[in-house]
Amino acid sequence: MTLELDGVGYVVGAQTYIHPTDLTLDKGTMNVLLGPTSSGKTTLMRLMAGLDVPTQGRIRWNGEDVTGMRVQDRRIAMVYQQFINYPAMTVYDNIASPMKLMGLDKAEIDRRVRETAEMMKLTPMLQRKPLELSGGQQQRCALARALVKNAGLVLLDEPLANLDYKLREELRAEIPRIFAESGSIFVYATTEPEEALLLGGNCATLWEGRVTQFGTTSLVYRNPTDATTARVFSDPPMNFLRVEKRGDQMHFGMAETMPALGRDVADGHYMLGFRPNHLTLDAGDGRIRFDTVLSVMEITGSETFVHLQHGDARWVGLIHGIRDLRPGQALPVYLDPSRVYLFGESGDLVATAPYAEAS
Repeated sequence: MTLELDGVGYVVGAQTYIHPTDLTLDKGTMNVLLGPTSSGKTTLMRLMAGLDVPTQGRIRWNGEDVTGMRVQDRRIAMVYQQFINYPAMTVYDNIASPMKLMGLDKAEIDRRVRETAEMMKLTPMLQRKPLELSGGQQQRCALARALVKNAGLVLLDEPLANLDYKLREELRAEIPRIFAESGSIFVYATTEPEEALLLGGNCATLWEGRVTQFGTTSLVYRNPTDATTARVFSDPPMNFLRVEKRGDQMHFGMAETMPALGRDVADGHYMLGFRPNHLTLDAGDGRIRFDTVLSVMEITGSETFVHLQHGDARWVGLIHGIRDLRPGQALPVYLDPSRVYLFGESGDLVATAPYAEAS
């Protein structure tokens, strides 16, 4: 069972929503669409579902061309961030409704409803109406209705965004197991890199209607093929520093230098990329020092986001613990060179960070 997108694009008037895209999704896989708001995630899912028809390219299901086939004629289920339930029905009947349309017998319907309701923590609410539930409970009801269909393709558009933190974490851990057992193809859209890593499976990063990279989630995270993918797959986004390599040194800022990175890299202009959590306030052997100015500090509990100005560049660091810092103060930060990616001026990856190659 496969879903293939062959050169699929979507254009309305002068606006390109999806640039020509090739993707192959296999049976029993979790496939995360990761990108910021308006990057094309929902549009791509609507094309997969048949809710929209591509303006170019073909969509194939198990080798059959289904481009233009009505959504009603496809074995799909879809759940949006904005939940949709039948307000006049009980939670039980909401979950059971797709199975009744499929003509399943009452005993099978009852078994599936109760199993799914238990998994979604909905058992005490089965006889309530959706409007009697909290927003998170209503979203769980919509998610349960999609899961009981045993559809070949399940599309989830930020389905956990409206849930409370504890339940969201529980379902993030549970969903991959559920999906693997079902044998369906699952496509899950999110704006959160952390959620993509927790879900695992495969990941397609999107930016302005383009799929910039597709592969195993952990591999895309560790080995982004370009600066755009690295920026998408980092929260806060990856920091960058423009440098010029001359001989065994890299030059930047006001006559600042550091040892050259990357093996057999020609002299020229490059960008260094490093994630916020790899910056530290603690000097250490071999760490590179950068002199910055603290702009803003955000304390999140056990960690602190520091917004930094380094020359013309604005960086964000994620520092462990709570520090006594003041906006406007000079703040030296340090970076382990093994955590640094090297990109060309065009943004293409030149050298992967050594730590990523070793993991």
